[in-house]
Amino acid sequence: MSKEKKTRENHVKSLRLLKLEKAIRNIAYPSVERLMKELEVSRRTILRDLEELKLYYNAPIEYDRARKGYYYTDDTFFVQNMLVSEGEVVALAGILPLLERYDNTPLKDTITKVYDTISQMLPNQVQVQSSLLNDVQFISDPLPAIDSEVFTKIFEAIRTHKTISFGYRSISSLKHSPHSLDPYKIYCQKGDWYAVGYCHTHKRYSTYNLSRIKDIILLSNFVPDPDYEKKVYIDPNFGIWNSKSPVQKIELIFDKSINTYILERTWHKNQKCTQDKEGNVHLKFESNQLQETLYWVLHFGSAVKIVNPPELKQMYKEELKKMTKNL
Repeated sequence: MSKEKKTRENHVKSLRLLKLEKAIRNIAYPSVERLMKELEVSRRTILRDLEELKLYYNAPIEYDRARKGYYYTDDTFFVQNMLVSEGEVVALAGILPLLERYDNTPLKDTITKVYDTISQMLPNQVQVQSSLLNDVQFISDPLPAIDSEVFTKIFEAIRTHKTISFGYRSISSLKHSPHSLDPYKIYCQKGDWYAVGYCHTHKRYSTYNLSRIKDIILLSNFVPDPDYEKKVYIDPNFGIWNSKSPVQKIELIFDKSINTYILERTWHKNQKCTQDKEGNVHLKFESNQLQETLYWVLHFGSAVKIVNPPELKQMYKEELKKMTKNL
């Protein structure tokens, strides 16, 4: 049998299985004879397709002897119309490692379950003949663990507008201290998850890392501030720390030795990136996240020069002095 003919037959078979599944859902206890009439196929084909639905799609199909027909034991079950190519299956499998940023959250189990469900729904004739999954290795950043109760409850609090109390350990603390927060939004930045909201402890809008929260408790409802976004000063492109520092124009010059690396990436949505005749790259963007910008600039060592703002240059000098003391 030619490959083209086999592909066509597999396509027809998939459509027939979908039609059979629909008939069992929409017709009250259809018999084999009724299904033969609906699909215009033989008894042998119907029986074989019923077995395939149960075996490869985990369809909860049973036969009712009293009513002499088939039915679903789970009314919520259905076979999705998923006629996919081999390449699409490979792409789906290749995406999974990119979701490693969810490894430190309860979403990991959910995502894995969804993928397993999709895999079970695929026609059994779809086989991935590719080395992609074996030849590509994804390297992820080390991520802090997030307590599943914290993750679940903070989303519930945002959805139901409830104040939460919890213990929080800041980046330089030795212990957790009590806090209470009206949470408004969750941000995920490079695998780290943060809650932004009004902190009753500090009387201001603040950002909290979910991995540093413990003993979370849902309290009473709060009335959301309709203008809260105007009171939260973050830059999702470069940093999610709430800072009332004014937005400043940041100008950097990167050495020609890394010009391709800088030019081929979008570092900020409002960036302007140009290359001079010597090959150096001039990068400009606006942000109020000077501390985060400083940490990022330090990453490039001597290959970057700060032009503006003066405040960032001073922060850079002070950080270098601290670093030299550790030598």
